[in-house]
Amino acid sequence: MSDVVKPIRVALLGCGTVGTEVVRLLTDQAEDLTQRVGAPVELAGIAVRRPNKHREVPEHLLTTDAAALVASDDVDVIVEVIGGIDPTRGLLLDALKAGKSVVTANKALLAEYGPDLFEAADASGADLYFEAAVAGAIPLLRPLRESLAGDRITRVMGIVNGTTNFILSAMDATGAGYAETLEEASRLGYAEADPTADVDGFDAASKAAILASLAFHTRVTAADVYREGIRSVSAADIAAAKGLGRTVKLLAICERVTSPSGQESVAVRVHPAMIPRTHPLASVNGAFNAVFVEADAAGEMMFYGQGAGGAPTASAVVGDLVAVARNKVASGRGPRESAYAALPAQPMGNTPTRYHISLDVADKPGVLSQVAAVFAEHHVSIAAVRQEGRVEDASLVIVTHAATDAALRSTVDKIGGLPVVRDVVSVMRVEGEE
Repeated sequence: MSDVVKPIRVALLGCGTVGTEVVRLLTDQAEDLTQRVGAPVELAGIAVRRPNKHREVPEHLLTTDAAALVASDDVDVIVEVIGGIDPTRGLLLDALKAGKSVVTANKALLAEYGPDLFEAADASGADLYFEAAVAGAIPLLRPLRESLAGDRITRVMGIVNGTTNFILSAMDATGAGYAETLEEASRLGYAEADPTADVDGFDAASKAAILASLAFHTRVTAADVYREGIRSVSAADIAAAKGLGRTVKLLAICERVTSPSGQESVAVRVHPAMIPRTHPLASVNGAFNAVFVEADAAGEMMFYGQGAGGAPTASAVVGDLVAVARNKVASGRGPRESAYAALPAQPMGNTPTRYHISLDVADKPGVLSQVAAVFAEHHVSIAAVRQEGRVEDASLVIVTHAATDAALRSTVDKIGGLPVVRDVVSVMRVEGEE
């Protein structure tokens, strides 16, 4: 009887920043990976658009025909680091339907079509792993899927986009405005040439959908996520937060919410918010990511580390590949989709939150009473109020207690129409202890 173990053959789709690092790790750690997996892990091919751009990769592995590589009988596992929806979606569905396990870092695809991929994986008995899709090198999704599977997660709140965290951290440290800080982030390579996906919150919203799906055993898509970016965050907002002992972060917040009647739902949102400087997330600066998890039995815990970059992301990809390969060797499989709870998505208007409101007001008697009357009319309680300046520079700063976002928004809209209010300068949500 032969002792030779059949190698696990891997097709890599994409060989950009992350893909190149995946190839390096598979090459440099080949012997160690063989021992960890129980079989050699070998590259069967690498699908790229322009082979002449990848001189660091053995030429015989390169192909421009991704579909043929996926369909090859010589491939056991597909590792996808192309990104985007099409043609990636079709390639991965074909792989899963053929019983080939998939490792992907594609948060946009998972947030839009995760259920389709899971159904294809379940039907064929293939694995679908995606640790790198949310927080780069940070081991986060597997703890949610496996380590905390015996607990009831109530809230997940985190910083999951390095570009926006770099910008907001720099604004906090220097007092500079958004536009000039974005320019500096682009110069240093922390922001893409087109930063829309990051600064408008699309990237974080996709990641929030994935986190909520895993945490609450419910199918959540990007369309279920309320989204605001950071373009409107000003130096004045940052300064106001400092004055309250807070800082501003773009947060992905996923909550299990129970109505007065006992009906549970899931509220998922991405927006800038002021948080206390004493909160663990407040000290997460630069391009780092961190996610704060709250569970009934485990309590509070935080996952922190590098959320992007070639090497950190490749670390998570190869970690998933090892898990998938071990399952292949043992004729087993990893966790399947858990969506049994099927909780409804709660609209943002019904979600409890708090506001920090800055008003440019006339400096004359009765201003505060008129503003307070509007809050009372909408059943919104004021937690703190401060008046600054006089005459033409008079301003009123208000922090509310928790109320539904719809009530708070209606309050702000009506206040903006008061004759004594010259301008609603800024509105920002507040998270953390009241």
